[in-house]
Amino acid sequence: MKKQLTGIVKSDKMIKSAVVTISRLKIHPKYLKRIKISHSLLVHNDLKAKTGDKVIIEETRPISCKKHFKITKII
Repeated sequence: MKKQLTGIVKSDKMIKSAVVTISRLKIHPKYLKRIKISHSLLVHNDLKAKTGDKVIIEETRPISCKKHFKITKII
């Protein structure tokens, strides 16, 4: 099954690529406080998502050296 993640487009200045930031909350094991963790992924952008759009990305075959995800839906 393909992995699906939800994130926000951080940059769309490349031709068919975009940078998407994925955020999640993690509980610290000792102090039990919630910590916000974020990752930036390079994704394939066929749907012309703009900066600030909330998108669903899906895992795919390697498109290039750094791109392993593509945008499937703009929310």
